[in-house]
Amino acid sequence: MRIGLFLLLPFFLLRFGLLARLDREAIGRAARFAPLEGGERVAYWIYQTANIGILLAILLLPVHPAPVWLTAVGALVYAAGLALLAGAVVSFARPDRDGMNRAGLYRWSRHPMYAAYFVYFIGCVLLTRSLLLLGLVLAFQIAAHWIIRAEERWCAAQFGQRWREYCSRVGRYF
Repeated sequence: MRIGLFLLLPFFLLRFGLLARLDREAIGRAARFAPLEGGERVAYWIYQTANIGILLAILLLPVHPAPVWLTAVGALVYAAGLALLAGAVVSFARPDRDGMNRAGLYRWSRHPMYAAYFVYFIGCVLLTRSLLLLGLVLAFQIAAHWIIRAEERWCAAQFGQRWREYCSRVGRYF
């Protein structure tokens, strides 16, 4: 059964709709990439290409309802990804006065939105049972790691000691 649009709709409503509703400026902050160096530029293009591939695959691949236990696990992981994304979006929309995000999910993860994407996409992989989608998600996540490193370098330059102290207390992902 092809229900890709129904899988993607909550993702887009949270990622863009909720974020815009909470803080229009947050949409711009979320879309901005830190300055990239060397291999990070290649990672950026892999990230963007994998992202497009993931979205198209989710739209086009059927969801397999059997076996029921695997569908249930996929649905739970999918829902957990959406819940994490909602929490990450709310936290991202409310940075500290100094511009850093350290509250909400950012107390446990320096990059909860990327972690939420991964959980959500793995839920979609389980629902579609697609090795192609799994490969795209893994490529996306590996490339995202390089982009995250660029973001962290930018944050260190922007926030200095506050960032380094935050990094010493909070893990990159979870």
